[in-house]
Amino acid sequence: MAEFNFNNKIFSLIENSENGKVDSETIFKYKQEGDLVTAEYYGGLIKYGKIIALLKNDKLDMLYQCITTENELKSGKAIAYISLTSNNKIKLKLNWEWLGKKNEHGISEYIEH
Repeated sequence: MAEFNFNNKIFSLIENSENGKVDSETIFKYKQEGDLVTAEYYGGLIKYGKIIALLKNDKLDMLYQCITTENELKSGKAIAYISLTSNNKIKLKLNWEWLGKKNEHGISEYIEH
C-alpha cells in the first residue's frame, strides 16, 4: 500500500500561477483506491472539476478537467510532488499545463485541511 493516503482528504490552494483558474475559494475532495487517486473540485472560479491520477511513490501523475463559472471548458495535466508538513498534513506542489492551443503552464501548491 502507498505511504500517502488521500482517501476522504480535503485540500485547498496555498498559491497559484497567474494563469491558473483555481483560487482560495476552490475546495478539492480526494478519494483513493490503491494507486488510483481521484478528486472533485469546485468553488471560486470553478463550477466543477475532476482529477484522475496515479500515485507513484511521492508523485501523482494527474489529468484534470473543469468548467469555469464563465462556462469555459478546460483540461490539463500535472505532476504533483507530495510532501508532509511538520504536523503531518499532505502538501502538493503541482507543475501543471493546460492542454490546447496556448499550452499555458504554471506551478500551484495545495495543503490538506
